[in-house]
Amino acid sequence: MNVLLTRILSVGLCVFTLFEVNYPQLSPMSQLAIFAMLGLVLCFLNVPAHPSLRGSAVAKAVDVLLAILTVVVCAYVLIQTESRFSAWWTTTQSLGNRAGFETTSDIVIGALGLVVVLEATRRTIGLSLVLLSVFFLAYASWGQWFPDWFFPHRGYSAPRIVAQAFLQAQGVFGVALGVMFTYVFLFVILGVLLEITGATRFIINLANRTFRGSAGGPAKVGVFSAGLMGSVSGSAVANTATCGAFTIPMMRTAGFTGVTAAGIQAAASSGGALMPPVMGAAAYMMLEIVDPPVTYLQVIRAAFLPALIYYLSLFLIVHFYARRTMARGVGVTAEDTTPSGAWEGVIFFGSLGALLVLLLIGYTPFRAVTVSLFVIAALSLFNARTRITGASLMQALVKASRDGVPLIAASASVGIVIAIVTLTGVGTRLPAALLPLAEESLFLALVIIMISSIVLGMGLPSTVCYLLLATLVGPVLGQLGVLPLAGHFFIFYFGMMSMVTPPVALAGYAAASIAGTPVMQTSMAAFRFALVGFTLPFIFVYRPQLLFLDPVTGGVPAWTSVIEPLVVAVLGVTAFAAGLAAYLFAPLSIPQRAIAFVAAGLLLIPSFEWQVAGVGVPVLDVAGFAVFAVLAAGNFMSRTAADETRAGSRA
Repeated sequence: MNVLLTRILSVGLCVFTLFEVNYPQLSPMSQLAIFAMLGLVLCFLNVPAHPSLRGSAVAKAVDVLLAILTVVVCAYVLIQTESRFSAWWTTTQSLGNRAGFETTSDIVIGALGLVVVLEATRRTIGLSLVLLSVFFLAYASWGQWFPDWFFPHRGYSAPRIVAQAFLQAQGVFGVALGVMFTYVFLFVILGVLLEITGATRFIINLANRTFRGSAGGPAKVGVFSAGLMGSVSGSAVANTATCGAFTIPMMRTAGFTGVTAAGIQAAASSGGALMPPVMGAAAYMMLEIVDPPVTYLQVIRAAFLPALIYYLSLFLIVHFYARRTMARGVGVTAEDTTPSGAWEGVIFFGSLGALLVLLLIGYTPFRAVTVSLFVIAALSLFNARTRITGASLMQALVKASRDGVPLIAASASVGIVIAIVTLTGVGTRLPAALLPLAEESLFLALVIIMISSIVLGMGLPSTVCYLLLATLVGPVLGQLGVLPLAGHFFIFYFGMMSMVTPPVALAGYAAASIAGTPVMQTSMAAFRFALVGFTLPFIFVYRPQLLFLDPVTGGVPAWTSVIEPLVVAVLGVTAFAAGLAAYLFAPLSIPQRAIAFVAAGLLLIPSFEWQVAGVGVPVLDVAGFAVFAVLAAGNFMSRTAADETRAGSRA
């Protein structure tokens, strides 16, 4: 019975979202009420309160009770919002129009709604986000007792807090859940359909053929496949689980340790949230949060070069590391050379191409991804191996819904936090407190925000981390003169890095489970390989041309103005990768590694200009290039001398 009900609800969630996003029949709040209801009911029916209680009859009864309670509270919001149900309204006005004058039944339903949201979040995400939400609710209630440095306020009554957090559009049924409904869940369905057609395996085979015989080939396969997978997934954990199942064993066979193999895959998969066109859920949040508003094309255009630089840095680190440790390349297996993945490749690139073309000609993201879903289904029909059957489609919809449940619960809880931030005004008071600290140095302000992001990222998913910081400190960057989109990308990148930031590094956890390695060691390895991700945000804040933003107007810059920042960034990450891997053309000694880091620092930190014959010369960039050139020349000559010595000894 539970399996059948789960299938029905899963199909209902997918079909409702596809239809209502493209052909809306309900008000936004009603849409989100049904979306949340289906997702949370699936949670209570399939995720036990604790793993040890999975077979308990009492626990199952509680699960059913919570599922029924979820239906009641969400149906109440739907009925009290839609005019077609006006005969059942508790007053003469809809729920949205009686803000501040809620009835007793409204408040009771709202309080119960908060309970089911927090419990669903605890089951799917863990305690960290629940505790954060509870803390903000306590802050709203007892704000007058907080110390002066913690933004005290007069405090609000329980009915006011409940109304703000659950009954009105600023809370649970607000922007966070709206983005999940309008954008993210459709891309979850897209990724699952690609998986059941075999396009995922095609990516691995393509990477194998591309890097066969190369130093550290299996690791490069992991990086390359994670980038391709990230272009249509955007989920670091799903990316790690999908690609890592193939690539981590390959890396270990080639000579990489289990910890290193898992760390490389986790770092590469985390970059999937940066890779256009799908990216992570936070990218869609920008469409609702960035002011002045931006289009989806502006977001993916801005993400393009930073994503390439991130993956270039991983390739370089892997290559240098493999050369230093003499890890073998990957051979060509029969599976690699057979054309069995040809049609899977057509499906992958056909759906990706359709998505990009539709976005370029002006389709909205949700309409573009909807059409791409039909492209996948149509292309799959031409090959028996890829054909989507009724059974496989059912399996895909169930998997998509299961993958979407944690996103629904998390975004609903984030809505609670955002509601309290709006109610108490802390969202405007925090920037006012940070601005004096940053008046002397933009760099200092960026470091403070970076530290805040890392601390929050230790216990929260990347999307949640971005949402909170964008709400709390996003306005600070605008007041400091940073272009709005560049400022939000700064926050977005550090939110992404939470996937590999110990102690809570979800991508590292997934990779460790595949490799059978210690979680903390694996997370630290992933953190080390992804370190360049901590430098990139500073690069494009000071060089917004890398985001295809003009530093003055914020418009599209001349393409020639992009070349110099791009060259400097590539040289900087190359020097940084060489220092981390202790190898360039030959092994680097400790002093040489220090020089490599100095060169990287000079190239990556903001430069100042000297006027020479009327031409501005970026002093630090030139100095960094000179230092790196001297290091590279000396290291190359030492390798040549070593090669000649070995050749002489063999003769």
